[in-house]
Amino acid sequence: MTYRHHLLVHGGTFAVVGDGGDISGVRGGGAPDGLFVRDARHLSRWQLTVDGAVPETLTPVADGDTARCVLVPRGGRQEPPACTLFREQAVADGSFVELVRVTSNRPVPTTVRLGLTVDADFTDQFELRSDHRTYTKTGTLRSRQVLEHGLEFTYRRGEWQSRTTVTAEPQPDTVEETGTGARRLVWALDLDPHGTSELTLRVVARPHGEKRALRVPRSPAAVTERLLAEEGRFAEGVAFPTGWPELAAACARGLADLAALQVPATGPDGERLRVPAGGAPWFLTLLGRDALLTSLFALPFRACVAAATLPALAATQATRADTAAVAQPGKIVHEVRHGELAHFGQVPYGRYYGSVDATPLFLVLLGAYVEHTADTGLARRLEPHARAAIGWMLDHGGLTSRGYLVYRADRGGLANQNWKDSPGAICCADGSRPHGPVMAAGAQGYAYDALRRTAWLARTVWADGTYAALLEQAAGDLRDRFQRDFWMTEHSFPALALDGTGRQVDALASDAGHLLWSGLLDKEYGELVGRRLLEADFFSGWGVRTLAAGQSAYHPMSYHRGSVWPHDNALIALGLARYGLHDEARTVAHGLVEAATATGHRLPEVIAGYDRDTHPEPVPYPHACARESRSAAAPLALLTAVGGA
Repeated sequence: MTYRHHLLVHGGTFAVVGDGGDISGVRGGGAPDGLFVRDARHLSRWQLTVDGAVPETLTPVADGDTARCVLVPRGGRQEPPACTLFREQAVADGSFVELVRVTSNRPVPTTVRLGLTVDADFTDQFELRSDHRTYTKTGTLRSRQVLEHGLEFTYRRGEWQSRTTVTAEPQPDTVEETGTGARRLVWALDLDPHGTSELTLRVVARPHGEKRALRVPRSPAAVTERLLAEEGRFAEGVAFPTGWPELAAACARGLADLAALQVPATGPDGERLRVPAGGAPWFLTLLGRDALLTSLFALPFRACVAAATLPALAATQATRADTAAVAQPGKIVHEVRHGELAHFGQVPYGRYYGSVDATPLFLVLLGAYVEHTADTGLARRLEPHARAAIGWMLDHGGLTSRGYLVYRADRGGLANQNWKDSPGAICCADGSRPHGPVMAAGAQGYAYDALRRTAWLARTVWADGTYAALLEQAAGDLRDRFQRDFWMTEHSFPALALDGTGRQVDALASDAGHLLWSGLLDKEYGELVGRRLLEADFFSGWGVRTLAAGQSAYHPMSYHRGSVWPHDNALIALGLARYGLHDEARTVAHGLVEAATATGHRLPEVIAGYDRDTHPEPVPYPHACARESRSAAAPLALLTAVGGA
């Protein structure tokens, strides 16, 4: 039987449980199960038994903000179950709460022995990834202490300390050793005839450096009430399209997911902020590119997302060079991690700057935010950060020396540093990879837009006409160079990238649609590209593939070489609309909305690139984030691109 995982997420905390509400600590499917806070697993076992045996799942956990399931002791037709167990679970900020209701099915008094095996291994999330890497961790100390109402697990490594506290009402009758390091809480529940008894279990996770006084919810119902209130505030004032109910449902689902995916961050003056995380389960943290694109999609509807993202990224902007972190002054961060391995420098992602496009996107969002809101105060406050970002693009980024934004593979981190950042994602049509420095097409479009928007800020907000003219000239020169160097005349399409020698990386890829969004192409070229993206080798019926079918490099189940990404398609739809290709924009929008409708109105991070004609349901990509901020915001971008048509 396949072991299915179910995700509960709220802010920087998530839990992954099985069909019966258990956490086994065993890897299976797309993610390990457990309770995770700030990149560490604070519960690695949470397994319920009835009279010493694992119960049978009658009603498995369904997708939702609260996990509910129904269990019974195992038996046969001639022996009806003595009781039924109803489990309800939810996560809140740094906590997990469960209500277990045990109902007797017998007309006489009954005693049920309930056991809960609990452990916390504090494993870093990077240790649980599919690459199976191992990390040396010397001098670690673990302890387990029995409390009056439960247990406490602690983990130490030098100055690093984490703690998980489990409490129960009523308190357990006994706490047993298991021989594995886990502990088993045991209750002997005396049930009246057809009577009911309830247990409330609360878990508080305190990762290293956590000093806040956390409020533990009293019940899963209290968490649900809080989540619904947050979702309501997030969607307040958004006008959903009445003429297209499926798009309205996708927008509503996306806004609810965005409300749950807000994680803590800090601004330049130490102010507390909430910003969109990349996605759960693997990227429940601040990712620069993801937060920026999410904020851009949401900007016409929820400008507060951009108002938090911009200062959060300004606060983490690089101020010095750091080779291990791929940092140079002015560069915007790619990824921020808080776990043990990042703390001790065993992975480079504590603050990692391996992104060629987060910096121009920061400037694009700042200009778009001011244009949309007329809030010039934020542009004035972040002027030094914006000028530093421009400085990075011109100097370290390569615009002055190479004519384009350029990146080099980072052996300790990411080989590719544009949005298609998996190994092999930047390739020729035959699948071969470029060597040396890479100049990715999409990043040049972002740079062009960033130069233009920052020139506008310089002229209208900062009163610096000289600087504005410099940036306008740089943007115009970039546009001229790009159309000369990237355009593949034989395909009437731009190359995916240039290699270090200036040779075109000739794969036909969806990144060309990002050039429409940024406005880099002349109108004639833009119209050719837009119509080409809707041909059958590109458009699967659900969306535009990352790589056109028919090329040797194409694979419908690859991460970036033939799959369909909702956020990629949202940018394409916005670009098509910008170039007046409204029918094409509607085609893309309808494909995505119908994919969302087939999956409960929620767009996943990525789906496989199979043709809709032969596969009438979207084929999931096996390792996609179940909830992803860019995909959650993508329906809002579609609404901007095509309205409610």
